[in-house]
Amino acid sequence: MSLDSHIESVLWTPDQIAARVSELAAQISADHSPLSEPLVLVGVATGAFLFLADLARSLRLPVTVDFIRAESYGSGTVSSGSPRISSDLKLDVSGRHVVLVEDIVDSGSTIACLIAHLEAKGASSVSVCAFLDKPSRRKVHFQLLSKGKFYRGFECPDYFVVGYGMDFAELYRNLPYVGVLKPEHYK
Repeated sequence: MSLDSHIESVLWTPDQIAARVSELAAQISADHSPLSEPLVLVGVATGAFLFLADLARSLRLPVTVDFIRAESYGSGTVSSGSPRISSDLKLDVSGRHVVLVEDIVDSGSTIACLIAHLEAKGASSVSVCAFLDKPSRRKVHFQLLSKGKFYRGFECPDYFVVGYGMDFAELYRNLPYVGVLKPEHYK
């Protein structure tokens, strides 16, 4: 079975992704270079794992890395709007500058939940680095913590996309590009 045959169209190629990740890393490095302690990258599992790995390798400053798991999709294609944290951080983020690394910001519910969670854990600032942003689907307008910034890889049209870590029912994460999944494969 070829997963490529399930894709209606490719939105971003591996080369476009690599170029944009490098640009984001340069921007984050410049914004956080005066920090006296390492920046904390928190990947939102599981979708952000490839993006987080590429971003971390491209940053030119000390970082620590951890993961948090928040679930709002299950095996569906639409966020439930009620995210829950199913696996928490191991690192202490109290007094630290955190960048939440997310595959896609859709309704905003998950990212708002995670920002509040990190604030409760004592983070001094929380930025968000989203590989894809779907502002057309936003229902919750989240507030970044302190001097946090919002870094966006690409603005995503309102399609169901997979690849580069993003899945449907745990498949397609390994595609090296981001593509639109044909409806017959998720309906």
